[in-house]
Amino acid sequence: MKGHGISHGAATIVSAFATGKGAAFGIDLTTTADVTLEEGSGIEVAINGFPGESPALAHECARAILERYAEGRDYHVRIATSSQIPVSRGLKSSSAAANAIIAAMLDALDVEYDELEAVQLGARAAVRAGVSVTGAFDDACAAWFGGVVLTDNTSDTILSRDTMPDDVVVFIHVPERQIRKSALPGERIAAVRDIVDVAFDLAEKGDYYRALTLNGMCYSAALGLDTDIAVRALQNGALAAGLTGSGPATVMLVERSEAGDFEREMDGCTLMRASINNGRSIE
Repeated sequence: MKGHGISHGAATIVSAFATGKGAAFGIDLTTTADVTLEEGSGIEVAINGFPGESPALAHECARAILERYAEGRDYHVRIATSSQIPVSRGLKSSSAAANAIIAAMLDALDVEYDELEAVQLGARAAVRAGVSVTGAFDDACAAWFGGVVLTDNTSDTILSRDTMPDDVVVFIHVPERQIRKSALPGERIAAVRDIVDVAFDLAEKGDYYRALTLNGMCYSAALGLDTDIAVRALQNGALAAGLTGSGPATVMLVERSEAGDFEREMDGCTLMRASINNGRSIE
């Protein structure tokens, strides 16, 4: 039995690290997964383009689906993934990978399923695999469904959904450095909790641009990361700019009509370009 799954990526509006509540929005970078189920047992994983990455997340996702939808049956699972999303830069590579693998497993088993439950299974697998602190339910929902998603990650519940304007271009600065979740300074993150709450309040009011910028400045300070790229972006007309996830990538939102001028003004700063993914509604 074979299955195929795809997930888009996402970026942070408000990170849930400090408070358990988060907000994220979908972008059009993708991760794909192909799964083959055969007689036998065991799990093989090939992460194309990232050979040094741990297969733990793929293992946990496969086990979660087999336990939920194939109880009592044994399979040898082969998983192959490929992605446009840089790993461990705050661009939701783990959430997208979990979503894609979960979708591919479900496709291979050819079972009916609830999409929200599928996302929850992937988020919980990410915690067990050690690639997420909170389960990143906000990131996983934004990556799966698209649009803007506000969530309570402590209970895996969606608080609200919305869309981003279609005439906004996403620019991303991706440093070479990676930041692993295991290296995050918990006490420093806890210290900025009250300010992160303010950013989340802005997001709840639909003021996503200021929420994103305030969140980015706040977590950059807590994590000891340079805010120069974000400030330069704001100086050059970005609607919002700030750290995404635990970084070190910086996300910038720019009006489509200004994108060319913005890119020229940011000369010397290597930028990826992506589009908003407003996705689809929950059935």
